[in-house]
Amino acid sequence: MTESTRFAGRRVAVTGAAGGIGQAIVERLLGEGAEVYGLDRRGVDTLPHGAVGIEMDLGSPESVASVVARLYAEDDRPVDLVNSAGIVEDNVPAESMPIEQFDAVLGVNLRGVFITCQAFGRELLARGGGAIVNIASMSGNAVVNYPQSQSAYNTSKAAVTALTKSLSVEWSPRGVRLNALSPGYVDTPLNYLKADMHDTWKRDIVIDRFATPAEVAGAVAFLLSDDAAYFIGSELLMDGGFSLR
Repeated sequence: MTESTRFAGRRVAVTGAAGGIGQAIVERLLGEGAEVYGLDRRGVDTLPHGAVGIEMDLGSPESVASVVARLYAEDDRPVDLVNSAGIVEDNVPAESMPIEQFDAVLGVNLRGVFITCQAFGRELLARGGGAIVNIASMSGNAVVNYPQSQSAYNTSKAAVTALTKSLSVEWSPRGVRLNALSPGYVDTPLNYLKADMHDTWKRDIVIDRFATPAEVAGAVAFLLSDDAAYFIGSELLMDGGFSLR
């Protein structure tokens, strides 16, 4: 990636920043001049040099509110948001899934996204605008994950897209622009745990490989940038052609 300064002077908070896609997003935004806050429940001491790591529990409105207050106590400039944190159930058939597991997935992937959007969005609205990107998934709308059973994950990601559209209708006229990015299979440690599924998944990927975290980060950077100023409540699908088959 060629370094640029298109985000110079902008502040961006990234949830789920300590690994995988979130860490790649942090690296990309730092490389383009942003001041980046990496938010995660743990591991923030491993963030790329230049990022400010802050422990945050996105399931706790109090924890999120405390982080937002800290960021604005230090500096009154707007803080854009990337919601990258997410979890998935481990291939559990819907008929035998404990409701606690369903609640846990929806709690992080949907409730957590709403809590952070609400807390950061309030401040952006008060300051005249900003940008929010929520990481959804091809599994929410374009396809349903198969042959693995992931009803909670698929549902949560479809809801993230619906939430993004709903908030866009309310907030975009007041300057806060929201969009969702829906990746397909990405080459992250989470996928390494399911190596036995890789050949099955790749058979339906037109270009026969997973996305890299850096490619996902590049799409996030686009949606945050002024180049995407006319993207309002959009779901940007990047699945290597998986949904075409």
